[in-house]
Amino acid sequence: MTTPDVPYRFELELTVTGTPEQVWEAIATAEGLTSWMTPTTLEPQVGGAVAFDMGPDATSHGKVTAFEPARHIAYEEYWDTLTGHDGAAVTPLVTEFLIEARSGGTCVVHVVTSAFGTGADWEQEFWDEMDLGWGSMLDNLRLYLASFPGQHATPLWAGTTVASTPEQSVAAIRAALVADASGEAVNARGVTGRFERSLDRHFLVRIEEPVGGFLSCMSYATEEGSGVHLQGYLFGEDAPAYVEREQPQWQAWLDGVAAEAGSVKVPPG
Repeated sequence: MTTPDVPYRFELELTVTGTPEQVWEAIATAEGLTSWMTPTTLEPQVGGAVAFDMGPDATSHGKVTAFEPARHIAYEEYWDTLTGHDGAAVTPLVTEFLIEARSGGTCVVHVVTSAFGTGADWEQEFWDEMDLGWGSMLDNLRLYLASFPGQHATPLWAGTTVASTPEQSVAAIRAALVADASGEAVNARGVTGRFERSLDRHFLVRIEEPVGGFLSCMSYATEEGSGVHLQGYLFGEDAPAYVEREQPQWQAWLDGVAAEAGSVKVPPG
């Protein structure tokens, strides 16, 4: 029997605005996690179930393994199942958040993710993509705590697969928004805002109108080329109606951009 003795681990750290209690609400409640990461259910106790909705037909399940309010939360997920390798010789994927208060109304958040596997190619590919994904998600967390602390988002999601590299896919979507660099204004699809950050595989847009919030675009490598996730986190009483009305339109818009870039679209759900 193959022994899972190959270690996988990465650590990230960021400084955010807010008290330890505000940061805790963002990282240790279902509503908080849904407002910057992905739609989440979470039982707030050791042994409680946790589930992350990663898009159509992709949900990551696990359980809470540490729960110290305003300081430390950890949970484990079953990444063999998530990646379609049920029963593979890997240990659960463990993610920990540690909150450290600093002066000036800020905190440092430490994120550590680790597991053991066998060194299979699919394992390394998963960790390479997850490392990139976490960096992008923590940009979301920083913006959420700076601009929308304590508010609960209405999520918006659109996704597709493009027959081009992740970098080319993101570049095509940025171009369709008629802006490219951090700080530039965005005015497309009836949305006005500003690029907060723009990287090769990810960008983050702060939305000002018609509803407040932010839009995160992330791309990752697939056998067909690249997958693209466009996730919105929208706030205020008008957000639910906007998502109900506009989510299909965002999907159609993304499909159109992908078609021009050589789409091999995988429709959502």
